[in-house]
Amino acid sequence: MASGQLSREEALACSGYRHACHVMLYSDTKTQLFGKIPIRHIVLMQMRYDGLLGFPGGLVNPSKETLEAGLTRELLEEVGVAVPVSEEDLVASRYAPAPFVFSSSSSSPYRLITHFYVKKMEEEQIREVERAAVSTATDHGLEVLGMVRVPLYTTKSKGGLGSFLTHSFIGNSRSQLVDSVLRLNMVSAEELHRALTHSLKTYSHTAGDLRAALALTEAQRKPR
Repeated sequence: MASGQLSREEALACSGYRHACHVMLYSDTKTQLFGKIPIRHIVLMQMRYDGLLGFPGGLVNPSKETLEAGLTRELLEEVGVAVPVSEEDLVASRYAPAPFVFSSSSSSPYRLITHFYVKKMEEEQIREVERAAVSTATDHGLEVLGMVRVPLYTTKSKGGLGSFLTHSFIGNSRSQLVDSVLRLNMVSAEELHRALTHSLKTYSHTAGDLRAALALTEAQRKPR
């Protein structure tokens, strides 16, 4: 078993840990971008309150509810639909890097075990989640700033997945995304390698832009 990874039973037997469950919801699609670029799959992530990308979900208390029931409850709050999730959808349980602070409402670090699920849905069900996320979800505009589709394609200008992967992700969400799209054959290893190579180049350019912006603010802060 991979370093830090646990079975579901081992994870639930750990004392002194809190548990967080998150899920990647996805579907197949025949739609095309600009009528010519196959989108192939719809994968949902969300922009969190802290400006980081992540998967929907949250903290679960196994002493009061099952992991899956807790995740479904969190989904109702965050995306407006109580998507049923089963034990069969669980991909990995692992220790989170310590110390860990889950949200700004909790100032004290604590030990955490994360549980990652992947659930395939019909395209219309995914669209229903997207509609509900902005119309009925209680967390919309608060803990969740909006749902985001992951572009699993690459345009002629190398936009798409490579650009998306340069964004900032919470915890190991980027690795979870990369592992999942590879395992499910949503993109080939070669496609993903090209996308990640482009991401690194874009990141270097973005870092330069950030340094320039920082220098500008430093100049504005100097006393006149």
